[in-house]
Formats: sequence, structure tokens, C-alpha cells
Amino acid sequence: MSSITIKDAQGIAGMREACRLASEVLDYITPHIKPGITTAEIDRLGAECMVSQGTVSATIGYQPPGYPPYPGHLCTSVNHVVCHGIPNDKPLKKGDIVNVDVTVITKDGWYGDNSRMYMIGECSIAAKRLSALTYEAMWLGIQQVRPGARLGDIGHAIQKFAEGHGLSVVREFCGHGIGQKFHEDPQVLHYGRPGTGQELVPGMTFTIEPMLNQGKRDIKELGQDGWTIITKDRSLSAQWEHTVLVTPTGYDVLTLSAGSPPLPPFVKATTT
Repeated sequence: MSSITIKDAQGIAGMREACRLASEVLDYITPHIKPGITTAEIDRLGAECMVSQGTVSATIGYQPPGYPPYPGHLCTSVNHVVCHGIPNDKPLKKGDIVNVDVTVITKDGWYGDNSRMYMIGECSIAAKRLSALTYEAMWLGIQQVRPGARLGDIGHAIQKFAEGHGLSVVREFCGHGIGQKFHEDPQVLHYGRPGTGQELVPGMTFTIEPMLNQGKRDIKELGQDGWTIITKDRSLSAQWEHTVLVTPTGYDVLTLSAGSPPLPPFVKATTT
């Protein structure tokens, strides 16, 4: 527990602002994401929005040990790219799916992190199903969040739902605590056993960001850029992400905004 930061009122206010701004970046770029746009242009639009907000990108120049510096203001993962896709000059075409993952840092040093799936033009039924089920899986995980629940409850809810619909859960990447650091404890796995793992307490903030594959869960690195991860079998992959606060009575999704997609029918309200 010692390495998990519990946010006080000031920290929660800082996180609220960071997450509001992170979701605003996605709202800003959403109308532009259609056939013909390049992921480099999506990156430019995201950077433009961050400048106008007074935030900075957490990803540009980000360099964990053993990695090259990440070159984008955001991540754009197309089709069979699982995560960390680097923006480039290839236009998106009808039928593509793309995840756009945005993390901003506010002037006060708080991080807000979220991602959304986008369908480019008319997509296959399978692609739409994958994106919709991944979105529902994320929300099923979110709904487990309350004081006294455990991280395994979140992972189990996501895994059971995903595998029950014939999808596989990527295990090498997970959600994470977030605050005045990009990645804090705890790690939030998207698979697991109920009643296991860290107990949740009010003031914890972390991401829930399942990556689900249409085929097998195995992944590999693409090429030599040090970042891009793809499905080994080249099947489609989807991801959604919100940053969540544990409240005294349940949860609050800090990255919900006016432009967020409608909640699944089984979600009663944004807070419980």
C-alpha cells in the first residue's frame, strides 16, 4: 500500500482538471477522424489542442528504461496494432479501426489519461462488435470499483465477459495508478480472480484500459521502433481507457466528457 498514492481533496481536484483536459483533447480531434486523415495529422491536432489548453503531452519524449524516446504527442494504434502505435503519414481508409490514446500533464503536474476507438467509415460487423464489446468490458470493470473491492474483481469482470464473447485479453499491458506520475502503483490487470489483489480505498486514482483481441492473445513487437505492439496472428485489437477515482461510495470516472460515447445500457449513472 505504501507505494500507492492516495489523493487528498487538493489531489482529487488536480486529477479532475487533468482528466477533463485529457478527454477534451479527444473531443477536439473526434470530428476530424475520417477516411483520408493520417495519424500524423491526428497527432498534430492533439498537440494543437494541448497548446491551447496549456497542457503538455506526457508521451512525447517519454522514455522508460530500455526504450527509445516516444516520438508522438499521442498514440494511434490501427487495426492489428494493440498499443503504442506511432503516428505516421499513411492515410486511414474506410474499414480501418484506430485507438487514440491521450495523456496530458497540467501546469500543476497532474496527469490525465484516456483513449477511445474510432471506426473509419463503414467497418465490418466483426470490427464494430470488437470495439463495442471492449467498451462494455471496460465499463464492467469500472462498475466493480468501490471501497473494499479488490483489483482482482476488476480483472475478473473484464476477462469473464471478454472470453465469454470469444475475445482474448492481452496480458502484457495493464491499467495503472496515475497522479503526479504517469505510471504509479497499483497495476490494474484486465484478468484475474475475484477477491484477490490490492484492496481499493477512497482517493485511489487509476486507469482501466482493456486491450481485447479478436484472435489469440499473443502479441509481438512490430519492426524496430521499440514501441509498436501488434497481435501475433494479425487479428484486430481494440482498447478503451478511462481514469477512475475510488470515492467513499463507489467510483467516479474522471475522463468522461461531453464527447464521450454513450454509456452502455447496464451503467446506471457515471457515479455510484
